[in-house]
Amino acid sequence: MDVRTPDRKQPEQRRGVAVRDPVENQLGLEPDDLPDGLVVADETGRVVCFNAAAARITARSAQDMIGLPVEKALPLADLEGRRWWTVTDPYGGLAIRAGQPERNLLLPGGREVLVSARYVRLRPLGPVHRLVVSLRSTEARRRTERSHAELIATVAHELRSPLTSVKGFTATLLAKWERFTEDQKKLMLETVDADANRVTRLIAELLDISRIDSGRLEVRRQPVDMVAAVERHVAGLTGTGQRPERFAVDVVRPLPALWADPDKIDQVLGNLLENAVRHGEGKVTIEVAPARSDPEGTTVTVTDEGPGIPEDSMDRVFTRFWRGSKRGGTGLGLYIVKGIVEAHGGAIEVGRARCGGAQFRFTLPVGAPAFMKESLFGTFGSLAPSGAAEPGGIPPATAGGTPTQR
Repeated sequence: MDVRTPDRKQPEQRRGVAVRDPVENQLGLEPDDLPDGLVVADETGRVVCFNAAAARITARSAQDMIGLPVEKALPLADLEGRRWWTVTDPYGGLAIRAGQPERNLLLPGGREVLVSARYVRLRPLGPVHRLVVSLRSTEARRRTERSHAELIATVAHELRSPLTSVKGFTATLLAKWERFTEDQKKLMLETVDADANRVTRLIAELLDISRIDSGRLEVRRQPVDMVAAVERHVAGLTGTGQRPERFAVDVVRPLPALWADPDKIDQVLGNLLENAVRHGEGKVTIEVAPARSDPEGTTVTVTDEGPGIPEDSMDRVFTRFWRGSKRGGTGLGLYIVKGIVEAHGGAIEVGRARCGGAQFRFTLPVGAPAFMKESLFGTFGSLAPSGAAEPGGIPPATAGGTPTQR
């Protein structure tokens, strides 16, 4: 960026920022266009640029900063109370230095700010021609740190209970194996197995969160029969003691072909159905229908007859650690559901059902591989995995609620 010598006679007012000297470059980029604070000092150490972001971060007037020595415009100190400009001495220090890496420094009043600096020299080992300082607020980093701390605390809490159970039962069995009946041994081993599965699920959730946050969540697409997947989950819930009449599967035909990751779709359906059973009341209805929007796809709607989700919580449902009114669980399930649906190119929303309960609706595009798009509808039936339904030929339910057709 070419910072020109300020013209004191013709100051310029731009975008509500106090009067300061114009800064130009070949791209026509304005300092106020930058998301981070920018402070530029000339070869004498006086400020020639103080953009809007810098004024916001430091809570200082940009107009008042122009022309001041940089150490007065930015009276920075490190966390030990030492004056940063005295320690770094950009104009009088070693000529081999190119700048300062980002550090957490303090402004007067204890305001924290992330600061990095670049020393611009016209020739190697020459004097500093321009000092460029970048300022960033610490709020975003603090939010990230708090999120990580909360995640660690949640994981530690969720791991403690099953691991304590596993340790207790295994130690008891090893020490007193002969004293227990076969039924007692079986009960304790089943408990250990269930707790081990709980730990495995938690670790899988953490891995999914890591992949979602880093954009590395892989989707392995293949033909998926959404209705069969729904029925499989309903059968699993009824097999664990839920009443079959509590579930209703409603299928709207004809359904388009769907290519998705079957394991991740199972994860989405499992989270939504378990959420409806645990937090909702009454009948749980699962509707599978063609998407009403373009591009073509499949929409799945899960509703219950419980109290629903408060309006003021709707925008937080898919965030980390949201648990609603009933505590329990990690609060990560819906966050992962949203990440999986979006990784498929789909969308998910939450609302209130007609009966007043919670309603979750997600839509997935057809998602066919490029080489299949031209002949998708003519070949999907022959490519579907064994037992999967062809378009227009979805098999009836085998357990749980009975699907209806329209």
